[in-house]
Amino acid sequence: MLPDWVFDDADRAAMAAALAEARSAAARDEVPVGAVVVRNGDIVAGAGNRRRELADPTAHAEVIAIREAAAVLGDFRLEGCTLYVTLEPCPMCAATCRQARLDLVVWGADDPKAGACGSVIDLAGDRRLGPPLAHRGGLEAAESRRLLEAFFAKRRQKA
Repeated sequence: MLPDWVFDDADRAAMAAALAEARSAAARDEVPVGAVVVRNGDIVAGAGNRRRELADPTAHAEVIAIREAAAVLGDFRLEGCTLYVTLEPCPMCAATCRQARLDLVVWGADDPKAGACGSVIDLAGDRRLGPPLAHRGGLEAAESRRLLEAFFAKRRQKA
């Protein structure tokens, strides 16, 4: 995890948009993870988790945002783009980020159960899979973690 001073105001604004997507996901009773794709300072696409809503195990926030960005930009190669996501990408999402040729992935909270950018495994940096995916973690980590903890605490109360 990097110190907060590594990130600038543009990074913070993009993560604020990702956090808004996460809150929207929570309001739909989805795990509160949000993501936005940014190019040249503009948000190209954004999404929150939609696995329950779509009955789709691949409907993670990152995958949906990347799909939307590719459609908007007309190319599966998202070179020049940065993905901001509130939770460290899982293996599926890290692989998707690599396939999309993103310049950078910035995430909030580490994922000690499924993080694929170094917490559990490092698919982002594994050179056997091609050029490594640049990534930085820890931006708004406390707020990202708080959203997840509140969501799961509420779910446990219902059970």
